[in-house]
Parts: sequence; structure tokens; C-alpha cells
Amino acid sequence: MSYESLRIGIDLGGTKIEAIALEANGEVCARRRILTPNDDYSAILRAISALVHDIECETNRRATVGLCGPGSQSKSDGLIHGSNLLNLNGKPLSADLAASLQRPIRIENDANCFALSEACDGAAYGAAHVFGVILGTGVGGGVINKGEIMSGRHHIAGEWGHTPLPWMTPEEYPGRQCFCGHSGCIETFLSGPAFAWDFETRAGSRAAPQEIVLLARNGDERAVMTLKAYQSRLARALAMLINILDPDVIVLGGGMSNIEEIYMGLNEKVAAHIFTKRLETAIRRNHHGDASGVRGAAWLWPRQF
Repeated sequence: MSYESLRIGIDLGGTKIEAIALEANGEVCARRRILTPNDDYSAILRAISALVHDIECETNRRATVGLCGPGSQSKSDGLIHGSNLLNLNGKPLSADLAASLQRPIRIENDANCFALSEACDGAAYGAAHVFGVILGTGVGGGVINKGEIMSGRHHIAGEWGHTPLPWMTPEEYPGRQCFCGHSGCIETFLSGPAFAWDFETRAGSRAAPQEIVLLARNGDERAVMTLKAYQSRLARALAMLINILDPDVIVLGGGMSNIEEIYMGLNEKVAAHIFTKRLETAIRRNHHGDASGVRGAAWLWPRQF
């Protein structure tokens, strides 16, 4: 088996484990997907090792391996913390996989992998400074500087979802309580569940985000107001990001990023809140969609490797 610059990315999720192999130009040359044996840590290690082995046998090439996983790896002890796959918490996942695969492993969370993927060969390709936004069940983000993830001292860089929504209106203040223990977090306004909750408070009935969007398109006034409020809050939150980080490109990802209406007039609303006369930061929808996490895991190893 020859060694070449092949990168394998692994996306470890609660229901499935996906693996892809990327050529140096970003082309996918192999892909696998299996169910996650999430009740057994040792079984997860064996499953990931088997995926890597199968891809390397198929391509007859040895690869670098990066992992996109839930939670984060502590810089101090190398253990996983805050994972919704509970049997990963407190485990040295990187070290155990490195021992199993007999090579170094790189691990990052899904938001950082999303941002890296879109910066390497996605919607922010060619940009030096990128912020990747996740608008899904939760709200997260990743910071990329010249192709490198900026994870920060505490490995929490990009966690803008747990900062207060800026420029709150009297109706919004002080905001709902967040699971993190604070009130008024951006996540409680911009996540998918928050969008559905806002509609429920206006309409008195529950609906999924996709249903709310359809109602708005059909002229339902309460759904239209929910959508307008969401865009206003998104614009204010993005303006705060620009005031602090001033990135070249912001890429939106997650389920809520698929709503076409949030992009209509968004730039003008963001521009009204930034600390400069002209908005030059590009705000774009993601290019790779659900594949951004696993692609970003592969790109954890630099191009020149």
C-alpha cells in the first residue's frame, strides 16, 4: 500500500458514522456510512477503524484521518467533554484511535469542521478570514484564519450562540432562559426550536420550521411576522460578529440556512448595525450542505501534507 496525500474524514454522529476520502483537489474518491453503535465506546472505536481500513483497501493508499465529533477535546487532558454521545465523555478518543490506526488523529467539533470545509473548497473558498455559522437545533460557529481553525484558549472560539442577542427590543428583553444557564442567548432566538417557539407564541399553535415557512409563503400573517423577526435577529447577531471579527466571508449552515427568505434584504439589515459605512463582508449560503462536517474533518490535515 503506497502512501499518498489522501485524506479521510470521519463524521461521528448520534445515529450514523460517515467516512469519505478526499483527493488533494477535494474530489471524493470513496465514501462509507454505517449506523453508530452508540451504546459501546469500544464498538465505536472498532467501527471507525474498520471504515478507515476499508477505504484504504479500496483505494490502495494510506491516508491521514480527521474526525468531526460531538463535544470537544480538552487541551489540558485530551479527554472528550460535552458530547451527546455520552459514552465518549471522559474518554481519550484521539489517543485511542491513534493507537488503533497507528497514526496521529485530529479531532474537531462539527461547527469548526463546517467552517473549515467551506473555507477550503466551499462557499468561502479563497477567503483568508471566515466565520462559519450553524443555525440548526443549536447555534454555533467556527473561526478560520488563513486555512487554520482558531479554536482559542478554552476551545470555545465561535460559540456566538451563547452570547446575548444584541440590540434587543423591549418585547425581546430579557429573553428566554438557555440551557447554558443564562437568558437571552442568541441560540434561544435563532435555533430551529426557537423559530418554532416564536411562531407558537404568536399563533397559539405548534408547527415545524418548514411548515411555518410554507404558511408565510401562503400569506399567513403570524408566520410572516415570525420570519421577519427571525431575519431581524439574525441581522443584528451577524452585525455583532462583523464588529468583533470583521471576517471576509460569513457562511450560513444548518437547517435554518436553507430558508431562502432569510437572505432577502439581509445585507441591508446587517449594514444598518455595523460600525462602518459600507458592508463588504460577504454573507453566503453553504456550498457543501450536510457534507461539510465530514469534508472539514478530512481537511483538518493541511493541503501541503
